[in-house]
Amino acid sequence: MPLRLDLHVVRASKGCAPLAEAAVDIWHADASGIYSQDGATYLRGTQTTDGQGRVSFRTIVPGWYAHIAPHVHFKVRTGKRAEVSSQLFLPEELLKTIYARQPYSRRKAPAHPNTRDDRFAAKGAQLTLNPVPDGAGYRASFVIGIA
Repeated sequence: MPLRLDLHVVRASKGCAPLAEAAVDIWHADASGIYSQDGATYLRGTQTTDGQGRVSFRTIVPGWYAHIAPHVHFKVRTGKRAEVSSQLFLPEELLKTIYARQPYSRRKAPAHPNTRDDRFAAKGAQLTLNPVPDGAGYRASFVIGIA
């Protein structure tokens, strides 16, 4: 399921001023819950924020694996220093709808993809995206504030 992820990076210590020229990395599992490995780089990407602190990734809704809520990892780097690294989650009802479709439905999805994860329980409310329909997929945005 296509997902456009628009991220806006701001510097909280400077009145939430946009942070230009920061490297933003994202990575996540494919529809089968598998990460690229052994030199493969699918569903991994890096972009540099523009003058308004924005980047936009065209990716897919991640699949589920183990006992972890489906998520998109992100990291923001300025220079060689990582400023922040975390995960973004998706609403459980949306995941259940998407996981009922191919290719996600090739595996039986958990009844509650998010609530079985302690990390989601701890931070999910602050880090859950609010996707909206966008063409054949979804679009979501998120503001990442760093110190």
